[in-house]
Amino acid sequence: MSQRTSSFAREEHLLHMQREWEKEAELQQRQTVLEMTREMRAMQQEAISQFGNILATVKRLMKEAAELRDPTEHYHAQPLEDNLFEWHFSVQGPPDSDFDGGVYHGRIVLPPEYPMKPPSIILLTPNGRFEVGKKICLSISGHHPETWQPSWSIRTALIAIIGFMPTKGEGAIGSLDYTPEERRALAKKSLDFCCDACSSCMRSALLALSPDSDPRPVDPQAHRLAQQINFKAESSSSAADSGSSVAAASSNSESSATAERDAEDTASAEQAESSSVAPQTSSEGPSIPAAPSPLQRRSQNQSQSPRYPAFTASPAAQLPPQDTSHTALAVLIVLLTLALAALIFRRIYLAHEYKFDYEL
Repeated sequence: MSQRTSSFAREEHLLHMQREWEKEAELQQRQTVLEMTREMRAMQQEAISQFGNILATVKRLMKEAAELRDPTEHYHAQPLEDNLFEWHFSVQGPPDSDFDGGVYHGRIVLPPEYPMKPPSIILLTPNGRFEVGKKICLSISGHHPETWQPSWSIRTALIAIIGFMPTKGEGAIGSLDYTPEERRALAKKSLDFCCDACSSCMRSALLALSPDSDPRPVDPQAHRLAQQINFKAESSSSAADSGSSVAAASSNSESSATAERDAEDTASAEQAESSSVAPQTSSEGPSIPAAPSPLQRRSQNQSQSPRYPAFTASPAAQLPPQDTSHTALAVLIVLLTLALAALIFRRIYLAHEYKFDYEL
C-alpha cells in the first residue's frame, strides 16, 4: 500500500514537473517571437528610412539632370544610362590661362547619402593640373566632408573646378604642377579625347564660344565658392604664422618679466645688506635705526612669505567618498548567482530521479 502511494506521488510529481517545463518552454517561445517581431519592426523602419533617403536622392539627381541636360559653352554633365550615381562631365578650360582652349572630361561618383555627403571627382583627360584616374582633393570633394554643404550641387562643383584649375597644386592629393608650355600642349590634345563609357567627344561636347557669350560661367555662388577654395591654403598658412608669432611674443614677455623680477630682488637684497652694515661701522654717537624703504619692505615680505603657497588639501577632500551602491550591487549579483546555481542543481537532480524511476 505504501509502495503504491509513493509511486502515485512520484507520478504526480513528474507530471507537475512536466507541466512546469512545458510552461517554461512556452514562455521562452513567446519571448523569442516577441524579440523577432521587434527586430523585424526595427529592420522595417530602417529600410523605410533608407528608402526615403534614396528616394529623395533620386529626386534630387533627376532634377539636376534635367537642369544640366543641354550643354553650354562652359560645362555639361549627365548621369550614365545604367547608373544614376555616376556622372560624366566636360568643362571648358578657364580663359586667359594655360588651359584656355581645352575641354576636359571627368567622372563624378555620388554617394547614396547625396546631398548630405560630398561627391568624388576624377579627371579622365590629361591636363597638367590634376592626376588622371585619381580622386582629386578639393573642398567640394569626398576628401573634405566637413566643408561640404548640402545646398551645393553638381553645377556648383563644375564651376568650382573651372575656377580652381589655374591655381597652384601645393602638394595636394591628386594635384600636378606642370609647366605652362606642357599645359598648353595638353589643352590642344584634349580636343581629341573621346570617352568610351558615355560616347562623348570633346570637340562636340560643348557649345562653341560666340562673340556675344560670356567667357566665364555665370553663377555667383559657385564663383564665390571657387574663390574660397583658392584662398583656403593661404588663410591656413597665415593663421599658422600668426599663431607662432603670438606664442613667441608671449614667451619673450614672460622671460623679460622674470628677469625684471630677479633684478628687483637682487637690488633689494643689496640695499638691505648695506643698511644693516652701515650702523655697525659708524662711530658717531649711538646708532639710530633708519626707517626701511618701500623697496626693503617688499624684499622682506617676499623673503618671509613664499612666492607660490603650497596647496594642502583637507582630509575630506583627499579621501574620495565611498560609494555604497557598488557594494550593494555586488552583493545582489552574488545572491542571484547562488540562486541560479541552486535552481540548476535542482533541475539536474530531478532529471536524474525521473530517469531512475523510469528504469525501475
